[in-house]
This record gives sequence, C-alpha cells and structure tokens, in this order.
Amino acid sequence: MPKKTLPPPKGAATAPPSAANDGASQLVLILGDQLWHANPALRALNPATDTALMIEAPGESTHVWSSKPRTAVFLSAMRHFAAELRAAATPLIYTMLADWPETPGLIDRLGRHIDTLKPGRLVLTEPGDFRLRTGIEQLCRARKLPVVFLADTHFMCSLADFADWAAGYKQLRMEFFYRMMRKRHGVLMDEAGERDSKGELQPLGGQWNYDAENREGFPKTGPGAITPPATFAPDAITQQVFADIERVLPDHPGELGHFIWPVTREQALEALAQFIEHRLPRFGPTQDAMWTDTPFAWHALLSSSLNLHLLDPREVIEAAEAAHHAGRVDLASAEGFIRQILGWREFIRGVYWLKMPGLAQANHYGHSRKLPAWYWTGKTNMACMRAAVGQTLKYGYAHHIQRLMVTGQFGILAEIEPQQVCDWYLAVYVDAIDWVELPNTAGMALYADGGSFVSKPYVASGQYIKRMSNYCEGCAYKPDVKAGPRACPVSTLYWHFLHKHEAVLARNPRTALMAKSIGRLDKDARQAIVDEAQRMLSDLDAL
Repeated sequence: MPKKTLPPPKGAATAPPSAANDGASQLVLILGDQLWHANPALRALNPATDTALMIEAPGESTHVWSSKPRTAVFLSAMRHFAAELRAAATPLIYTMLADWPETPGLIDRLGRHIDTLKPGRLVLTEPGDFRLRTGIEQLCRARKLPVVFLADTHFMCSLADFADWAAGYKQLRMEFFYRMMRKRHGVLMDEAGERDSKGELQPLGGQWNYDAENREGFPKTGPGAITPPATFAPDAITQQVFADIERVLPDHPGELGHFIWPVTREQALEALAQFIEHRLPRFGPTQDAMWTDTPFAWHALLSSSLNLHLLDPREVIEAAEAAHHAGRVDLASAEGFIRQILGWREFIRGVYWLKMPGLAQANHYGHSRKLPAWYWTGKTNMACMRAAVGQTLKYGYAHHIQRLMVTGQFGILAEIEPQQVCDWYLAVYVDAIDWVELPNTAGMALYADGGSFVSKPYVASGQYIKRMSNYCEGCAYKPDVKAGPRACPVSTLYWHFLHKHEAVLARNPRTALMAKSIGRLDKDARQAIVDEAQRMLSDLDAL
C-alpha cells in the first residue's frame, strides 16, 4: 500500500514567520521536548543574524521532585540534539545544568540570555506546559521584548482545530474525536468499501474500535516468552548526564542503573522498528495485563520518543498501518495501538489547553489527604502498589493500566489531594510533560474535574487487579476481603467510595451497577466497611 502524506493541521506554521524577514535579530528558544529538525522555531532561524538557545535548568526538575530517570531522558536527548545542531553549523548557545547555580529556573536563565544578547524578538514553538508559556509571556512583557509562539506542527490536530471541534459538543468524548481524526487523515479506512449515506468512507473491518478484544489478562501460567523491546546502553554523553544529575540533584528519587531509553532520533527509529516487527503483533489482546517482574510486556515504550519529538506520530501510525496491510499485525492490535496515538494523545493535548489553568486546581471530591511516603519508595505491603511503584522508580515507566487502575485509582480511593498525585506523576515518568500528564491524571485517573471528558470515575476493587495480574498472589492482603486484618485496601476503599457516592453513581448509566452492588449490603456490612476504611485512611503510610 502506498505511503500516505498526511496534511498538516489547520493553523500550523509551515514556513518561518514573516517577521523573521524584517532584519531584527531573533533568539530562537528550543525547548527540551521539541527536539526535531523540522521544529518551526528552527526553520525561522537565519544563521547569519539569529542564535538558537537551549537551556538546562535545575528548576525544571525541582518544581516537582523529578526522578533521576526522567531528568536523564530529557537532558541526554537535549545534549545529543545540541550536538546535531552544532554539526549542522547552527549558531547555538547551550546552558548546562550546573551553570549559574544562583539562577536555577529556566525563566530566570532565559532572562539572563535576553539581557546579554538583546535580541529583537524571542521565537519558539508553543510550549506543552501552561506554567512555562505563562512564565515566558510574563518575562517578555517585563523586558518589552516581542515574542512569537509558532504552532507545534508535530501534532496532527492544531489547538485551533481542536477548539473548533470541541465547540460542537456539550461533553467531550475521545471516541468522537478519534473518528473525526481517522476520517481526516485516512487512517485504517476501507478505501475499497461502500460509503455511507453522506458519501464518507467506513472504518476498515466495519468497526471504529476493537477495545473489547483487547482486555485479556495473561494466562495463569504467566505471559510466557516476550520479545524484549529495543534498549540502549548509555553512551558518553548520557554517562556525563548521570554524573551531573548525581552532583546537582543527588537526593532525587529513582535509579539510573537501569537506563534503557532512546535519546536520539536514530535510536527512536530503531525502537519503533523493533516494536512494529516483533511486539505489535502480540500487543493488542493483553495490553491491559500486568505481571510481576514483567514491566514492559508487549508495550511499545515509544511515548518518551514521541513526547520529545524524536518520532513523528505520522510515521508511527503509518508503520503500524503498513504492518496490518502487509498481514503481519491483526486489525485489533493495529487499531488499539493507533487509537492511543491518533486518538487519545491528540485528544488529551487539546483538552489540556481548553481546560487550563482550572484543570490544575480541580478537586471535584474535595480530597485533601497527603500522598503516602511509599509512593517515593515502593515500600508498602500492597503487592500491586509495590510492583507498580517499584518499576516506576527503577525505569521511569509503567503502562497505562498500572497508571490508571493501580497507582491512579488508589489516589482517588484514598482521597489524596489531586495536586499531590498529579505532581507525583509529572515527577516520576520519563514521558511526563504537563500537557499529557495532567489531564490523564487529574481528569481520567482521579476524576478531579468531575468528568468533563470522561464518562465515569475509573474505580474497581482488588478483584479487578487480581483478574488482570498475578500481583495478589502472596500479598499480605486478600482482594475479596473488605474488613479485618487481611482486608485489601483497594477493595475496602473501593466499597467505601461506593458507600459515599452511591446516589451520584446510581444516576450514571455507566456506574449504576456499582451503586446496586453497594445497595445490596446490609447496614452492619456497610458499617464494617466504613470502620475499616477510616482506619486505613487515618494512616495510609502504614498500608
């Protein structure tokens, strides 16, 4: 099948801004998650008059207590990209992590460069962090310096297009957005089939979504042999990053001894090829499954490369689609993987910019408990949390069900303040950037905004974790026990959540069965759950 050339999103800058031609010098800021040579800001750079700037800033790792793996991924990728720019004779100023210790923040360091270089304007591609964009705007306003934000053409739906689409809906739902994107970009569409009454193509296979086929757990005997993902030994640049982190941020959580991540485009392409050829064929059915000492299963491990812009989502989608058309990958696996990129990833970015800044402070349930200390150590009696947190600190990675239905769901059930949970997610994952982490955590995992783009709170008892993993085997707690010394905290707190919110859950068709379940318990059984839950909630660190 011929390779498609997908159109750029409406409103995206496909050429340098006209202001770049007026003779004024430009300071072109390259942010740490915009590491691709087609970066619109780089395309606006005139080597004869302008200067590119990249800034490592300790403040970007301390505004939340960022893990060492996360910081290392960003800094190593930045330094490798800087080397490519220098090799291409791009005028570049690069500020290292340990430079200017008296000025640790990115905005402050940017201000020093502006004061020294005195450019005619600042040019950059729009940031993926509301905090950072606001800080840059305030800095330039104070300096009376014009600033040009260019649309991020890495994404397949511009922010303007997303806002136009969203305006047509009272409630935002990813499924409808995903269908629009499939049609717009011609992905997994039946080009040879019949068209509908509007003359539009239909989805390949006759269905838009194969999610129901992709919810299997591993068999009781375990996952069996799994082809490992591509991994990358730290080179000299990455080793120096490790040394700098240990010197400047020695008390930060996480480990560097298991660093495996792509930090260059060449490595990212290798990781993509390995996944498409050897892992995508087995990805679909068990993408929700979890197993002890199986941190990666059949997952892609491409999100950090995508979020750093080392990979273009178009080429990732095209590779998966081509593998299906070649008969190497079934439709359910290809569709499930593509939906995460073309659907959920693009949707979440649009939601972030529509909902900010309110989303960052959302707290629908008024939860106020502190994040347990073991989120930073993994030292808990709960086997599921021990496994998910432990692998997160080791690799900077957990897959979507571990994030949603283990570490995330515990946050909502344990009534932890959403901002503390969101800060933890932003701190620990190598693919974490505010635009993707905040809506996934606050909006989906914690239901902190009251469901503006999801249809229900995602909660389940320990029985769900038992069904989707082997975590419960040998655990100190029993998933089917709601009260007493062996009561599973996930189960007890789940039933406590149903008890507290029964009336609201009963009114939602997607949670009505949960309300009926709690309604079948007698008064004494309910009180036992409430008492056990209150005991657990009073000392979450002891669980």
